[in-house]
Amino acid sequence: MSAGGVPARVGVIGGGRMGAGIAHAFVLAGARVTVVERDEAAAAEASVRVLESVRRSVERGATDRSADDLAAAVETATDASALAGCELVVEAVPEDRDLKLGTLCRAEEVLAPSAALATNTSSISIDDLAARLARPARFIGLHFFNPVPASSLVEVVVGAGTDAGLVDAARGWVEALGKTAVVVRDAPGFASSRLGVALALEAIRMVEEGVASPGDIDAAMELGYRHPAGPLRTTDIVGLDVRLGIAEELHARLGDRFAPPELLRRMVAEGRLGRKAGRGFYEWSDQ
Repeated sequence: MSAGGVPARVGVIGGGRMGAGIAHAFVLAGARVTVVERDEAAAAEASVRVLESVRRSVERGATDRSADDLAAAVETATDASALAGCELVVEAVPEDRDLKLGTLCRAEEVLAPSAALATNTSSISIDDLAARLARPARFIGLHFFNPVPASSLVEVVVGAGTDAGLVDAARGWVEALGKTAVVVRDAPGFASSRLGVALALEAIRMVEEGVASPGDIDAAMELGYRHPAGPLRTTDIVGLDVRLGIAEELHARLGDRFAPPELLRRMVAEGRLGRKAGRGFYEWSDQ
C-alpha cells in the first residue's frame, strides 16, 4: 500500500547528511522510514539528523503534522534485515563502487521480489551496479540533491534492464515528495553531475591559476547567468570529497577534460571538504 503517493514503508541505507535528507522527504510525504547505519553510534547520529530536520520543517509550517507524529514514523537499525517489508529501499552510502555494491546486494537479499531498490549515486553506472544484482528490473537510480529538503530536483536514472513500470512509479514518488523528476538514461555522470562537475572543475582551475577569487567567480555566475549559487559555493555544499570522487569517475570514463585539478586534491587531503567540515572555498562558521 502506498502512503500519499509514496510507498508506505521506505528504507534508507546511510544516515549521513544526504541519507537523512532522503529519509526526511519520505517521512513528510507520509511513509514510515527505516534508516540503516553501520553501528549503534552512527544510527543514533542519523536519528538526530532526521528528527532535527523534521522539527525544522514543522517550525517552518511545511507540514500540518506534529513533530512527535513524524518522529514516530522514523526508526533506525544496524542490520539490513530491518528492511524486510520495505517497498522501496534507497542506498545513500558514500560514492564508492565496492561499498555500494555490497550494500545493494545485502539489501536485495532481504527484500521481496516486488520491492524496488534504488541508488543515490551521482556518477557510478547504474548498469555496472545492476550487473551484480539478482533483479536488475527492480533497480533504478534516484539521485537526490543536497540539501534534500530545499532541493526541488531528483534525477531518475534508468538502466538498460530497469522495468518501465518502475520508471513511472519513480516519477510518481518524486512528484509526491513535492519535487521534479528528470529522467535520464545511464551514462557517465548522467546529466546533472556531468554538467555540474564540468563547471566546478573549471572554476577550481581558475582559482588555481589566480584568475579571480572564489567570491568573484561565483558572483559572475550568480549575477551574470542567474545561478542560485556559484560553482564554488555549490562545491562547498556538495562536499569537495564528493566532487573529487565524481571527477575521478568521469576522468576514467570520459577522459582528461574531467581530470581533477591539483588544488581540489590538495584541499581534500587537508580536510577542507566544504560546509560539512566548516571550511572549503569559504568559511562556514555555522558548522
